[in-house]
Amino acid sequence: MPKTENILHATCVTAWSQGVLIVGPSGSGKSSLALRLMAIGAELVADDRTRLQLRDQQLVATCPSPIAGQIEARGIGILAARTAGSAIIRLVVDMGQVEENRLPPERQITLLGQSLPLLHSSVHAHFPAAILQYLKGGRIA
Repeated sequence: MPKTENILHATCVTAWSQGVLIVGPSGSGKSSLALRLMAIGAELVADDRTRLQLRDQQLVATCPSPIAGQIEARGIGILAARTAGSAIIRLVVDMGQVEENRLPPERQITLLGQSLPLLHSSVHAHFPAAILQYLKGGRIA
């Protein structure tokens, strides 16, 4: 029987009822990207550990209760944050991979049997804004 739940070392935010799952190794900037997205309108779902569940063929992210409403800001501490209770994941960002292409190929990742769009990290200042625009309008090329 396929797995229908998993807790990942990942951070998740949501905007416009669409979740962004941020994955990558420790220290790769998952919480930092989440904070930048939150500063421009996203809401925190979970930081550091994210529970993924398969519901009606959609991946739903929630936060394990002991860490709900908390996000780490390196060099500052653990901060309190208003949170969204859950999010349907629409995009995955891998902070462990840096995008080298100006117009990268469309990539996918499979989590709990579901295929999702995947972006690699970008060093460009517009990256958080581009993620939110991706959620709003999608990618056309």
